[in-house]
Amino acid sequence: MSAGRFVLGVDSGGSGLRVALAPADTGRAAFTTVCAEPVRTGADGIDAGHLLEQVLPAAGGLLVKAGPGAVVAAAAVGAAGMATLGDRLRAELPKAFADSLGVRRVALAADAVTAYAGALGGRPGAVVAGGTGMIALGTDLTAWRRADGWGHLLGDSGGGAWIGRAGLDAAMRAHDGRRGGSPALLARLEAVLGPATGLPGLLYPRTDRPALLASFAPEVGACAGGDEVAARILREAAAHIAEAAAAVCPGPTGSGTDGCEIALTGGLFRMGEPLLGPLRGELARQVPHARVVPAEGDPLHGALEIARSLAGPGLRLPHHPTLLFVPGVT
Repeated sequence: MSAGRFVLGVDSGGSGLRVALAPADTGRAAFTTVCAEPVRTGADGIDAGHLLEQVLPAAGGLLVKAGPGAVVAAAAVGAAGMATLGDRLRAELPKAFADSLGVRRVALAADAVTAYAGALGGRPGAVVAGGTGMIALGTDLTAWRRADGWGHLLGDSGGGAWIGRAGLDAAMRAHDGRRGGSPALLARLEAVLGPATGLPGLLYPRTDRPALLASFAPEVGACAGGDEVAARILREAAAHIAEAAAAVCPGPTGSGTDGCEIALTGGLFRMGEPLLGPLRGELARQVPHARVVPAEGDPLHGALEIARSLAGPGLRLPHHPTLLFVPGVT
């Protein structure tokens, strides 16, 4: 491959948008930029126009940095909500990328897929992506298996919002004098969010309730060493996370009998031992033949890896109409 061939990776999430350019043949991102704001979501799903308004100028600037003659051989966009809210992206992005950047090999992926590609590359296995929410994704390279990722009202069990909500529930129980309360968590609630009686007025009117709930998860982790209620919340979270991993591990029964690799990725796991300790135990119990391996990279790295595969030998990860969409490929 010539020195001027590059691949473009885009990582669009709830907290922002990142764009990277990397050599098509090897290595990690050579040039990276962070765009101004998260991509909007409206009644028609993810706003394709808003994403393009940010990505195309950013990509153009990166190509200038790459030098004269730099071309984009392939691009991959990973976006939160792509699977359920990505119709406009799938309809509009391939043509816009071809017209503006001259790139005709494009993949549009759910952020869980780019997290998978960043963590495990093109190998079979399973990835648990934990942040405000929680989703597990696995593949044997013929099909995808998904568990959870259904949002804080329907699932995301064991994720940051789930842990934070459970911690706040325990704090309010202590405030009321009900069974199952935690004075330690009540003290942390009042220290970081104000009086307990003001919590409903702070929480319910907000449109970013999951993020506010998740912001309390580190407080649960900080209390777990000396507070049994907080420790129990994290044990239950670990059980939920391991259950999702077991459901998606390749194998005849989802039990990891083929030595499934599992990678953990996302900010949730920066909580450290208070969560990782019980999680290791639950994975050993629920998925006894699986091996927990370090994630090789993050979702932006995963988008670049998908683009590199498109530019070179072809994707090993299975195509899917919403999880991993490549125009012209069924």
